[in-house]
Amino acid sequence: MQQGANDVLPDDTATWTGRMQRRLDSLVNLPLFKTTQLGLYVRDLTDRRDLFCINAQHRMRPASNQKIVTAIAALHYFNADYLLRTRMLLTGEVRDSVLWGDLCFIGGMDPLFSQGEVLQMARALKENGVDSIAGIVRIDLTMKDQNPWGWGWCWDDDMTPLSPLLVDKKDRFANELISSLRYAAVKGIDIDRIVQAPCPSEARLIYEIGHSVDQVLPRMMKKSDNYYAESLFYQLAALSGKKAAGQKEARGYIDALIRKVGLTPAHYEIADGSGVSLYNYLTPELLIRLLEYAWREDHIRQRLYPSLPIAGVDGTLEKRMQKTPAQGNIHAKTGTVSGVSSLSGYATSPEGHVIAFSIINMGIPRAQVGRDWQDKVCIALCTP
Repeated sequence: MQQGANDVLPDDTATWTGRMQRRLDSLVNLPLFKTTQLGLYVRDLTDRRDLFCINAQHRMRPASNQKIVTAIAALHYFNADYLLRTRMLLTGEVRDSVLWGDLCFIGGMDPLFSQGEVLQMARALKENGVDSIAGIVRIDLTMKDQNPWGWGWCWDDDMTPLSPLLVDKKDRFANELISSLRYAAVKGIDIDRIVQAPCPSEARLIYEIGHSVDQVLPRMMKKSDNYYAESLFYQLAALSGKKAAGQKEARGYIDALIRKVGLTPAHYEIADGSGVSLYNYLTPELLIRLLEYAWREDHIRQRLYPSLPIAGVDGTLEKRMQKTPAQGNIHAKTGTVSGVSSLSGYATSPEGHVIAFSIINMGIPRAQVGRDWQDKVCIALCTP
């Protein structure tokens, strides 16, 4: 086998740990690893000790395990009351039910912003005494840079454009706004009077819609929604206070978290928030350090753990490991890009210990090859 041996001194085979290690030894010595790469790290968080470790410091493409980094960073920096906001503001004044000024919308890259909420905003405008608009509608997208794609995304990736103001994840805000204003009986706006432009500093807020990080996480993690992950990535970028913030600003905050868990940011490449980019490079060690940090911080664990797919139960693990000891005992994030399959998260051992694990299979011919092997690892972690 080209992967190297387990770096952890094995336990006596009379113990559960020893039996589990022997199972993993047999799995990492399969012919699969003569032609593919493996990173595997298993750590007992209850006893605070490593159980199994192969190539844990090898830089590998994480696929959607990148979302673990994004999620933990978001939960580290944002409290439960932080909202991803879409705001409506006015300039000028309202006289005789006419807005003698501009109507402004500031996008906050909220992936949950919906058609129904555009209508809520139109009705709120009407309730503020506006029957018609003399000025223009400004759509302010300056929360993030103008690049509609992530750094290192491929031309043929079928991805939602990274705009701060989408409706149901589609670039149709202008048309939805016109329809909603007409429905609310607000006149004076057609498509020619809607422009992409910054909102003036003197504009006053009259209505906003927001959703919490905790509302974003379930779809981001259980369904592996890439736009949801990127929305949190760019919330991190916006913390810088810089207009048109981008990947570099988001990475700065993630780098600070990497330093906090005792590792060196320069050893990794953080290209995006979702794991789509070909330029992302992490290690199983980094993922385990972050998972352990998250587990020991109550305010992170209580929000992260419920968002993870559960083996044999829901999300991207719903059909995996059914009717095995791993069912219900594995809470983990899947990852798949061409040639890469990953799985990292938490297992509950037969002794009731919390086990953090990270698996990255790279260079595999098909994603299913990696998934099948990962399932065997998880079953080994949960079998008495």
